[in-house]
Amino acid sequence: MRRRTFLIGSAATLVSPSCFPDAIAEQPTKLPVIGYLAFASPGLAPTTAVFLGGLGETGYVEGQNVAIEYRWAEGRYERLHALAADLVGRKVDVILAAGDAAAAAANGATSTIPIVFISGDPVGNGLVASLARPGGNLTGVSLLTVELMAKRLEMLSELVPQAGVIALLVNPNTSTTERMIHDEQEAARVKGVQLHVVKAGSESEIDAAFASLAQLQAGALLVSRDPFFNSRREQLVALAARHAVPAIYPWREFTAAGGLISYGPSLTAALRQVGIYTGKILKGAKPADLPVEQPTTFELVVNLQTAKALGLTVPPSILARADEVIE
Repeated sequence: MRRRTFLIGSAATLVSPSCFPDAIAEQPTKLPVIGYLAFASPGLAPTTAVFLGGLGETGYVEGQNVAIEYRWAEGRYERLHALAADLVGRKVDVILAAGDAAAAAANGATSTIPIVFISGDPVGNGLVASLARPGGNLTGVSLLTVELMAKRLEMLSELVPQAGVIALLVNPNTSTTERMIHDEQEAARVKGVQLHVVKAGSESEIDAAFASLAQLQAGALLVSRDPFFNSRREQLVALAARHAVPAIYPWREFTAAGGLISYGPSLTAALRQVGIYTGKILKGAKPADLPVEQPTTFELVVNLQTAKALGLTVPPSILARADEVIE
């Protein structure tokens, strides 16, 4: 009996984990997980690489020491809430919310998981208490959406001074739209131009909005900043060319795609910054302690080829201020 007991004990000793230290060392450790929530489609989000670059600056590399769960709304706002709830259910360590609607969906899904956002007006949207002291579980980058609209109207009037009627293209599904319309109407009144608001929240509605410009006798178009419009920039630029309407856009990516002129903060810089913030949070920083970043540089980009096609002469005052001129 003693021999049997000894043998069993010896066998237990032989298979004890302490006999295989290498095996223990090789056991995979659980990677922290980022939930990436975006309004766009995967094929329309090449800027994801910029986010990964910012994340890499903090030492995190996807697939090596961090995992990323991507959730794309495919251009459908109604999907964002379910996608956010799914990420929360998977207990991700932090959520990156690209855009106002994604941030609102993530905020509605959790009050504990840290959220890093890109938002046009995070204070106005109720995401944070203030930019300097966000409080709660959210922080990120503000893109000053509303504040920059009046500046774009001024530039568009300078570029197309004969345009007594200007159209403003907005997405009715965006939370900042009503405030944006109000502020832009006031800016147009001060400028002495008539402003017509055209709304589009789907691909077909964009076509209809451009078709209405002739009836409105709009001499120029102001495109508001919106994730949906950014995802449809090729369509917007093509329609502006087809209808021969001078348009100003919020991102340089529109002008690089053939748009006339753009003015706004660097989308690349914003995505890099949220990547850095995401990495800091994974290292233990609290969102409440990270002030919401605001852009410090703005890009004015002019496409002279498009101006020539529209029969426009770009004033020297605009060319002198341009950060980039596409010829």
